[in-house]
Amino acid sequence: MKYNFDLSEHHDEEEGRQSQTPPSASTPKELEWVPLHHHRVFYGPNMDSATPAMPKNLLCWDGASRLYFWDSYKRCLHRLSVRLGEPDPTSILAASSSKVLQADVELNIEVQRISINRNGSALLLVGLDGLYVMYLYGRTSTKENTIICRTILVGSEICFDRNNAIRTLKVCWHPYSDTHLGILSSDSVFRVFDLSSALGQPEQEYYLQPVEPGSSHNATSICPVDFSFGGDHMWDRFSVFVLFSDGSVYILCPVVPFGSVYKWESVLELYSDAHMFGLKSTNSKAVKKSNLAISWLEATFPELTRKEVHAETAAVLRAQPYALFDASISLQGPLRKVSHGVEDKSVHPPVCEGRAVSFLYDLVSKDSILVTAWSGGQLQIDALADEVQPVWKVGSPPRVCLDSTDSIVGLAMICESLSSDTSILKLDLPPDHTLWLGHPPPLLRLAIVDLALPRRSGSVLSMFVDPIISERIYCLHDGGIDSVVLHFLPFTNQSRDREDMRSPSVHPVLSTFQGEASSAFPLSGFLALSDSFGDSWIVALTPSNECIVVEMETWTTLLPPVINKVDKHIGAEVPKDTDISTIISKELLTGPKVVLLPPSSPHLRSVSADSIEGRSTLHQYFKLFHENYVEYAHKVYFELQHHAPHVKKIIDDLHSRLRKAQQKILDVERKQEKIADRVEHAVQFHSKLKERLQSLGHLPAAHKRSLSKAEREFKSELDRYRGVELDALHSSIEAVNARLKRYTHSPQANRSNEQRQLSMRRKSHVQENEMSLLKASLEKLSLVNIENAKKVKAVESALKCREIGTS
Repeated sequence: MKYNFDLSEHHDEEEGRQSQTPPSASTPKELEWVPLHHHRVFYGPNMDSATPAMPKNLLCWDGASRLYFWDSYKRCLHRLSVRLGEPDPTSILAASSSKVLQADVELNIEVQRISINRNGSALLLVGLDGLYVMYLYGRTSTKENTIICRTILVGSEICFDRNNAIRTLKVCWHPYSDTHLGILSSDSVFRVFDLSSALGQPEQEYYLQPVEPGSSHNATSICPVDFSFGGDHMWDRFSVFVLFSDGSVYILCPVVPFGSVYKWESVLELYSDAHMFGLKSTNSKAVKKSNLAISWLEATFPELTRKEVHAETAAVLRAQPYALFDASISLQGPLRKVSHGVEDKSVHPPVCEGRAVSFLYDLVSKDSILVTAWSGGQLQIDALADEVQPVWKVGSPPRVCLDSTDSIVGLAMICESLSSDTSILKLDLPPDHTLWLGHPPPLLRLAIVDLALPRRSGSVLSMFVDPIISERIYCLHDGGIDSVVLHFLPFTNQSRDREDMRSPSVHPVLSTFQGEASSAFPLSGFLALSDSFGDSWIVALTPSNECIVVEMETWTTLLPPVINKVDKHIGAEVPKDTDISTIISKELLTGPKVVLLPPSSPHLRSVSADSIEGRSTLHQYFKLFHENYVEYAHKVYFELQHHAPHVKKIIDDLHSRLRKAQQKILDVERKQEKIADRVEHAVQFHSKLKERLQSLGHLPAAHKRSLSKAEREFKSELDRYRGVELDALHSSIEAVNARLKRYTHSPQANRSNEQRQLSMRRKSHVQENEMSLLKASLEKLSLVNIENAKKVKAVESALKCREIGTS
């Protein structure tokens, strides 16, 4: 047994009494364990049959022994106690009696994804129309194995208000806090919510402005798609990576939730690095930027300035609320690809099709890996070529909310992309020319992986990291699950041998295709589990609530293929005779040994046999004959008698193989006539197809002229505009309309309007005029969008008419 958890729980029968569920004190009866994929909770009906608008994941795991599953039909949460790798390493057992966690309020959303925090005390219920947090420690119910859990609504005043149309793009727990959430919305705002304080208003707001207003010629460059928190590496732990629809990646650093906890050694390393490489730099710009970082670190973590505090007295540090009052965080990016000291001006190569749909940050030893998934089924894998550093824009103060004690309880700022961020950065420059200068880290292109998905729009992709092997990434798409393993990392594997610089390997793990690509169904849940013995599993959930458990290889995943070649080479050198048992020894096959006769006198023929000399000679000859030929005959007799059963077995085996061969020959002779008929039928069908092809060749459409290079480029531009730009324009218009509605329906706007109407009516008329102009501009923008769509259709019809005319 690899885990020994006490899964029984003490429940008080008195109604209304509170009891925490994780501690256990008694074992009323012995639990029954069943295979996880045979558990009864996975055999209920399912309400959802349509393709989801966002990736669904109705499974989560607390990292120890509890698995959670959201039942869409019963609208409740199931908690299963699991044992990994029992009774054999390929299986997972679950307790037959599961706990049902019921919300204490009515949920008015359809749950699309669930996620649990670090300590397993709260769980997110994410839907398209709302976001709820369920606290897993509740009170017992009158129903058996049912617990009523406190459930609260988060961000209802901003993200999920009926008066606006702001869509939530991604919700994620912060990796260094149990009460903070990160939410990216369609209005290009990244918000941090604190569940321990105000639930309706965010603790921090970052308004993302990647380009200057009016300077963007591409609508996809201003529409965010996904984000990811950084890992436990240098300034990455304070960073937020944001992906936009055109594939560009930006960095927000530093972003720290108030009260989050970090290791003392990690913060001290950043503090020492800023002093050593920043303050001692000969560049005045680096000194200025490092001073800002040092002041921010000292204010956020006051223990750094206290001499009596060290690693032995304080293992972790808690972040204090702080913000620079004369500077806002800069939006670093877009991150450019750099190769051999020359910067590539394109954000993504033309190999990637469609638009960016998902993003993943993966920390593997010394390398920070960024993976971007495209709707065309490609994975763009890059590595940061330099360290992330904090960058502020001085002269752009944030808006800070203070309480009665003048402590910061909330902040908001506009994060703009500085013009200096797009400066050329080469890899062969010395550290004095790159450190603490405010340049965003360049990207090293590792690979572009094509998953060969069906060419259709609206593909939903999501990515997960293996808990045991960080080099392995699982990609979840409409066709199933694929595993991508990174075999080369630029900073972890510092080898110049080309054999070590292998491209990533892709392995299909699970396929959901049912004969044809159009019949594929997306999975409703995915989990990657692991235990302390290094074993790994994946758990998948189908739309029909069927559970699938697959064991994954861990020990031989990263081994180079040279070992397999050596094994094959060694196996080829083994002679074939070693597999065949010896029937008769080689000593017997060579015959008896040659006997050398003793020297005899020349008068031997005249010697009589009855004489003494004759008898001695005959005795000597008889002794030699007995020692060689008689003993050899005995050995042959013994060998033949000993190997007779084995020889008989071989003969019987050969006879049976002969009979099978004769039977196969008879079958082939019987089928020969049928094969001849099929060949003749195929020849006739081929001749008919050839005649049809010749007749079709005389049609006018067969001689149409192919499009020229300019026409193909124009057609691809129209397709990109129709598939990507229109969606981005629609989302931008929705975001502007949402902000306008939220402003018009907010009580602060009403109060300000009333005060302005009483004090200065002229200014109110000006504001009303500005509002009317804004509404008129929005209407014009919508009309322009409609006209552009009509023009696209007209151009497509003209191209079709031209193709028909040329034919």
